[in-house]
Amino acid sequence: MNPFVIWISKLGCLVLLGLGLCNTLWPEALALPFDATRAALILLGIHVVELLFVFKHVRLYPGPLAVSVLLTLLFGLLHWKPLADAARAAASATQVPHD
Repeated sequence: MNPFVIWISKLGCLVLLGLGLCNTLWPEALALPFDATRAALILLGIHVVELLFVFKHVRLYPGPLAVSVLLTLLFGLLHWKPLADAARAAASATQVPHD
């Protein structure tokens, strides 16, 4: 996937979660045509369920596990999929072809 698209998608996740937080803390400050809090909670809920199913890939992060969990909760697929792809590429590179 194009790195620019990934960057824009991550920014979109952060914006939606930020709008949800702002809408929760200061509801009179935002006049949005949608319920930002509900949208942010739905996104966060999807990422929690996703985390349960892909935890083995989340553990591949080279840093602390807590950081990887946080990044998965923020970005979901955009965080763990590159880790899974890199692990799959490394595993296929180390396999010896059978003659």
